[in-house]
Amino acid sequence: MLSFQILFATAMGKNPNLIVIMADDLGYADVGFNGCQDIPTPHIDSIATNGVKFTSGYVAYSVCGPSRAAFMTGRYGQRFGFERNPQYSPQDENMGLSFKEKTIASVLKTQGYHSGVIGKWHLGATVKHHPLNRGFQEFYGHLGGGHQYFPEMLTIKKSEDAHNESQSYRTWILKNFEPVAPRKYLTDDFSDEAVQFIERNHNEPFFLFLSYNAPHSPLQAPQKYLDRFSTIHDKKRQTYAAMVSAVDDGVGRVLSTLKEKDLEENTMVFFLSDNGGPTTKNASNNAPLRGNKGDAWEGGWRVPFAVQWPLKFPKGVIYDHPVISLDIMATIVAETGATTSKSRPLDGVNLTPFITGKVKSPPHEGIFLRKYDSQSTAVRSGPFKLVTYDKKNFTGLYHLQDDLGESKNLRDRSPDDVSRLKQLWNQWNQANIDPTFKGLIHTPEWEKKRTKNPQQ
Repeated sequence: MLSFQILFATAMGKNPNLIVIMADDLGYADVGFNGCQDIPTPHIDSIATNGVKFTSGYVAYSVCGPSRAAFMTGRYGQRFGFERNPQYSPQDENMGLSFKEKTIASVLKTQGYHSGVIGKWHLGATVKHHPLNRGFQEFYGHLGGGHQYFPEMLTIKKSEDAHNESQSYRTWILKNFEPVAPRKYLTDDFSDEAVQFIERNHNEPFFLFLSYNAPHSPLQAPQKYLDRFSTIHDKKRQTYAAMVSAVDDGVGRVLSTLKEKDLEENTMVFFLSDNGGPTTKNASNNAPLRGNKGDAWEGGWRVPFAVQWPLKFPKGVIYDHPVISLDIMATIVAETGATTSKSRPLDGVNLTPFITGKVKSPPHEGIFLRKYDSQSTAVRSGPFKLVTYDKKNFTGLYHLQDDLGESKNLRDRSPDDVSRLKQLWNQWNQANIDPTFKGLIHTPEWEKKRTKNPQQ
């Protein structure tokens, strides 16, 4: 029986609470709803069970920073020059998310939402780029692209005292603008803060971006999580599994808190990864997809993706048409009545009519990728995908319904489809610009790492 709060929300058309949970470098096959056998993820899986599982869920880029910038704005990062992982630079105001772009939090503020981001930011390290200056009212997290997980490793108090990406991994966590003394294993710390955010704000509409940096390297996990995977003999995979399990525990605590506060029915909860797994680096698994983080192959940007909203979305739906992380903001905007700039239109679509079956056609004519520095591209349209790696002078056409692993190149057998997808990609690319800042790959430190490990 629905509680009074839920009945009231239904009768009054109350806007939903909004939660987006994003993992970092999670493999496509490392959640139960995508077939994982050795890492139980019951709480993450429950989102798919209680709502919609997207079998063709994409992000807008195959590495962290640009993927998150696109999600945060609802627009492809190539529209505004965010096409590289930014360098950690507390003084460079060009190094991050363009100030011309509005974040999802800025848009929701007009609808009375209280917004918070917990975890990884990675959209600029200056004061002007700080989440509280980009529309959010609460922040608990780190500004860079990754972090050490154990408290004793956080040896730099102030974020501005870190001068590069490696040093940023050792900063204290920021609570709004103030550094907080290290408390516990970082994933658990972020989960604690997410629960407290819901408890603090349950009487008003809220948007929570729970932005885990796990299971991104470094591979670190407490013994209590490692003990769950004593049968995994590969130590790297064991630690990775422990990190994923910690995230799943946190998701479970968030979902339980929603139930305790009678918020579950009218809360839209998305779960996804920011890109595919870097399999050789963190022992993630993208099977049966080809490729890894950073690639234009499916393994680079096709991710675990699910949503629940019991009050409006059907339960147990498997949705096969391609969707993209950009659709999250478009759906939220449509469902909350928020407005966006006509001069900077969203690239996503409202998924509600597609999820509910009111619209049978695919949400997108095409889903696109451009990687400026590697000169690689991809476009997914219907069952077909065209991928190019210009530095390798390679073009591949694949029918993903028949060949999910992209092993059978149909380029020479289907020239009309190659031409059609090239034209579609060229039309999309007309509104793009070149990158507006240099990325991590342009620093001497990371150039050495990238030479040794191209997935970096």
